[in-house]
Amino acid sequence: MIPGSIFNAIPLSLLVSFTFLSYSSGSPPCSPTHQGNARQFWIENDRFCKDGVPFQIIGGDMHYFRIVPEYWKDRLLRAKALGLNTIQTYVPWNIHEPQPEKYSFNGIADLEAYIQLAHELGFLIMLRAGPYICGEWDLGGFPAWLLSIEPALELRSSDSTYLSLVERWWGVLLPKIRPLLYQNGGPIIMIQVENEYGSFGSDKNYLQYLAKLARRHLGDELVLYTTDGAGDATLTNGAIPEEGVYAAVDFDTWSNSSSAFEIQKKYNFPRKSPPLSSEFYTGWLTHWGEKLATTNASSTAAALENILSKDGSAVLYMAHGGTNFGLFSGANTDSNDESAYNPDLTSYDYDAPIKEYGDVNNPKYKELRRVIRKYAAAPLPSFPSSIATEAYGIVKLNKMFSLFEALYLFSNPTKTVESENPIPMESAGQMYGFMLYESEYEQKKGNSTVSISKIHDRAQVFVSCSEGDKSNPRFVGVIERWNNKDPLSVPYLGCPSNITLFILVENMGRVNYGKYIYDRKGILSTVQVDNLTLGRWKMHPIQFDYISNLSKNGLMKKYPYPIEEKISLRRGFKNHIGNMRYRHREQKSNTPALYKGHFNINSTSMLKDTFISFCGWNKGIAFVNNFNIGRFWPKVGPQCTLYVPAPILQQGENTLVIFELESAKPDHTINFVSAPDFSCNLNMLHEK
Repeated sequence: MIPGSIFNAIPLSLLVSFTFLSYSSGSPPCSPTHQGNARQFWIENDRFCKDGVPFQIIGGDMHYFRIVPEYWKDRLLRAKALGLNTIQTYVPWNIHEPQPEKYSFNGIADLEAYIQLAHELGFLIMLRAGPYICGEWDLGGFPAWLLSIEPALELRSSDSTYLSLVERWWGVLLPKIRPLLYQNGGPIIMIQVENEYGSFGSDKNYLQYLAKLARRHLGDELVLYTTDGAGDATLTNGAIPEEGVYAAVDFDTWSNSSSAFEIQKKYNFPRKSPPLSSEFYTGWLTHWGEKLATTNASSTAAALENILSKDGSAVLYMAHGGTNFGLFSGANTDSNDESAYNPDLTSYDYDAPIKEYGDVNNPKYKELRRVIRKYAAAPLPSFPSSIATEAYGIVKLNKMFSLFEALYLFSNPTKTVESENPIPMESAGQMYGFMLYESEYEQKKGNSTVSISKIHDRAQVFVSCSEGDKSNPRFVGVIERWNNKDPLSVPYLGCPSNITLFILVENMGRVNYGKYIYDRKGILSTVQVDNLTLGRWKMHPIQFDYISNLSKNGLMKKYPYPIEEKISLRRGFKNHIGNMRYRHREQKSNTPALYKGHFNINSTSMLKDTFISFCGWNKGIAFVNNFNIGRFWPKVGPQCTLYVPAPILQQGENTLVIFELESAKPDHTINFVSAPDFSCNLNMLHEK
């Protein structure tokens, strides 16, 4: 039984009886099904036809990889109670092939199980197979290892090497999908190729290749579709009707839907253009440092009704946004300035009707439900119950050690890369998280300056005397991709030897949209000290899996993410860690460090969703029971809490580990609260 859910008590037969909505009784019938198959989905006379009956898609995006698997059923049933008959989801290549030819379809990546569950609950599926998805997801869903290939790939193009990798990936993915197609007894009625390509390029050969490849694996009966903004420029570049691919459009709630659908018709064959907004925006994304994006519930519902009342179809983006667990949140840049970088929040709430933690007791859910029920062929399921949450209270964390005190624990020496010049993270095999760059230079009298012309994304700079103890280097400052104008001033240290320069670079999420999507991370230029170029670099990938046994449970087996996102503590280092504790009072407060705390949950009935408030902390990532719940940055906001789903917790002792990049909260405490908080630093927010 899912905590806080009433849905398990609803008979499946009752749920399935509410499955499909159809056009008004005055609509002319579709042609009879053909080829002896009673299960068919096709397009005819500017409408969708399902088994010979006109069909109106009232759908919503809900991404399996942003929801812990234990909550898939609960969230789908909340979508059912909203009145949806179709679920649309992306397929991010990067969670399924995190390393070349190393495939994952387990746990949170179990796409087939998610589709089968949706089918059992009476949904149809629109599958967005990529290979590019956007979705505010790291690198638009592309695996980061694509950026390590030399010569550099031209993503989203007819580049032969790129296409060969797409063909290999789809050769694994699409055979898994074929048995789940509607005509084969499954729920998948449509498959999208690429995503909003018309906003990116004009390589029709590339799009045509994808369409042919999809049909080679899935057959000719399947409805393929593209999605682009409802404008001539984007549809000219993104639509491929000559391949028999249906062109859908996307737009926001204040757009004129009738005008959008008239433009859509121009890019489909005659009588092959049922009006569909395949991304009807119920909200919007938010970047760090921005005010939380919201849209009005009443106007959103009115805009949806304007579509449905005219026999149009719509897919709510998002119906339920979920969470960018781990280090997978994406980023955006300005259209003509890659340094104008805006990383996305960990929360992907999106101001959707079903909130990040499943709450539906909000005006948007109620208003949309009120509209949708008018077009339902059967009564809606009863209104869902509220999600049970718990405030577990304040937990005291203890500082374990700093990055520099235990560098060999954070970075396996066998993974260190040496090079005359700095190299990107991807070239060093570090696909997510952090990398520490190290070099030396000769000291001079007086202050020096350090400058890096191209950094992706954020660098913390430290210096130390090269001889002797380097475990407590001096913090110099921060260089940021979006604020990189003046060199840093390095104070004179008075060392009897050279100076060691440490630069800790954080990958804050790869660009997922626009022309700067080829977004390598790390130091991407030379490093200048007093206008002289430094050489002889060491690159230390920071991989938390080399610090073992901080937590006893193996949840990462259930939620497979890249190896850099795990954390555990190796046995055998307890004495060493204990011996280091006396240094903590002297350690600089702005040095990256690990903090650990424990909290107990006495009974399984107390296992409920919760939120960790990081108010008073600065910036970092957090792990609960070995599960990376995401990035925190309350210093800039607006997100001040991270969502902790109940299935991550366990009866008895639970472990929280924080990697704080700057300074810890003075009392080293965090607070488990019962609701999300976007207000602890409202005075620091700014609109971009």
